[in-house]
Amino acid sequence: MQRRAMLLGGATGLLGAGAYMYWQGQGGRPIAESASDLLPFQPANAQEATTGELPEVIEMSKGNPDAAVTLIEYASFTCPHCRNFHANVYPRLNAEYIEPGLINFIYREVYFDRYGLWAGMMARCGGPLRYFGIVDRIYENQSEWTQGSPAEIAENLRRIGRAAGLSNDELDACMTDSAMAEAMIATYEANLEVHEIPGTPAFVLNGELHGNMNFETMSGLIDAELEAAG
Repeated sequence: MQRRAMLLGGATGLLGAGAYMYWQGQGGRPIAESASDLLPFQPANAQEATTGELPEVIEMSKGNPDAAVTLIEYASFTCPHCRNFHANVYPRLNAEYIEPGLINFIYREVYFDRYGLWAGMMARCGGPLRYFGIVDRIYENQSEWTQGSPAEIAENLRRIGRAAGLSNDELDACMTDSAMAEAMIATYEANLEVHEIPGTPAFVLNGELHGNMNFETMSGLIDAELEAAG
C-alpha cells in the first residue's frame, strides 16, 4: 500500500509539463498524481473508482500451463526492441514452442510511459482470448500509433481496437477505468519486486533472468531446459 501511495503521489509539476509517467533510470518507477491522470479520457467518477478494492489483473499466458518450462517476457508496447522481438523472434517461438504446448509462455506488461499503459488497457478490453491477437496488432503498428498528440495516440489505439472487433462502448469502458489502471500499475510494481529487469524486452526462463536475444540463442536455452526436465 505504501508503494502504491509513492507511485501515485505528487508529480503535479511533471504532469503539467506532459510527463504523466516517466522512468527514473534503471530500476526506477513511473509517477503520476493519480491513476486517473494517466488515462486518455477522464471519467466523471474517477475519484470513486479508485477508493475501493482494486480489480483483478489477469496474467496473460498461452501454451501449456502445465509445461515443465515457463518463459516470462517483460515488454513495453512503446519499446522498439520489443517490437523487433515480436516481429523477428516471437513468430518462431510461438510456432515451435508455444503452440505445440512445449512451454508455458507468460507476457507481462512494462509501463515506461502512459501510452504503454493505454495500449495495455486497450489490449485487455478483448479479454484473454483476444489479448495476444491485439498485442500483435499493437506491435505491428507501433511506429504509426505512437505518433501525434495524446488525443491522437488515444484514437490510434481505439482504431486498432475497433479493427480487432471491439466496440466503441467497450473501448470507452476500458480506457476510462482508473481502478484498472491503478491495479495494472500495482501489478507491474509487484512484478518488479520479483524480477528487477534491467530493460526490455527481458525474459525469465524457469526462474533465470535473461536479456534480449535472437531466436537461436533462445531456442538453445529452452531446449536445454526441456532436456533437463526429461
